[in-house]
Amino acid sequence: MRFEGRAHVYGRDVDTDVIIPARYLNTSDPAELAKHCLEDLDAGFVSKVEAGDILVAAENFGCGSSREHAPIAIKHAGISAIIAKSFARIFYRNAINTGLPILESEEAVDGISDGDVVAVDASTGTITNVTTGAVFHTQPFPPMIQDIIEKGGLIAAVREKVGS
Repeated sequence: MRFEGRAHVYGRDVDTDVIIPARYLNTSDPAELAKHCLEDLDAGFVSKVEAGDILVAAENFGCGSSREHAPIAIKHAGISAIIAKSFARIFYRNAINTGLPILESEEAVDGISDGDVVAVDASTGTITNVTTGAVFHTQPFPPMIQDIIEKGGLIAAVREKVGS
């Protein structure tokens, strides 16, 4: 699993209410949620993101409520992966369940600036800042998690296993 894109860097404690504000939770349509992703934190976020870009954040990304709308909005806005110093536990699980790769690496976050091109190999845990040439290592996903992400999320992976 390899991803490459431009980095969009944010700070600590980016909560799910900022990722997708509650006023948009009257829909579960991924495309509609994506239109409002991070708009209260960065009104221009959606217009800056290109398919495959990578979100980079400091500590405690995804804190707040347990809404799975947050990783869905991020993924459908075009973000291919998130690198953070740490994630809220429920967000971490929701991201994997929706097929959004997320990696923890303090060193990578400290070594990536907004706009840098970043490559991620989630199979090996290698994060490369293509702009600067710096290489960082983190824990790779175990095969079961890789399978869930490659299939697009937990439900798709289970459906494939049971043949429905």
